[in-house]
Amino acid sequence: MDAILIGFMGSGKTTIGRMLAKTLLVPHTDLDQEIVENAGQTIPEFFSNYGEKKFRELEHQILLNQLKKNGVLSTGGGTPISMQNLEILQATKAPVILLEASTNTILERVGKSKERPLVNQMSVEQLAELQFKRMPFYQKCANLRINTDNHSPLEITEQIYKYLSVN
Repeated sequence: MDAILIGFMGSGKTTIGRMLAKTLLVPHTDLDQEIVENAGQTIPEFFSNYGEKKFRELEHQILLNQLKKNGVLSTGGGTPISMQNLEILQATKAPVILLEASTNTILERVGKSKERPLVNQMSVEQLAELQFKRMPFYQKCANLRINTDNHSPLEITEQIYKYLSVN
């Protein structure tokens, strides 16, 4: 893997991941999309049908498979909260890049998206609390942290590219 992007939903992982992969001339993989394709159902459907434990098990297996490949990997917002996944992300030789964004920025980006049912069910305070709870997990495995507030995807991609060129 050339780079792994982590962060809360709406931080820009998929958008930046696609742009970075194009810049590096490597494939881009979205872990959530791989899970959907593997499970044959959306993530909310999978959660409803099988629960979070089964979801994290499937996510873990797909993460292991993806780390054997080249390219840029955009993880799900909750990927590092699983201890198994956290340990894998800490041990990987690939750079793990944390994309951060304020709660307000996240709300602007994901709004009332049908693909983000979690956002629609939470108050701003609950969303901020979830983001705060996940931050230590993100920080434990990140080699680089980038705040995406008030920066274009191109600016962020260039910043990551420069980091990867030096390291």
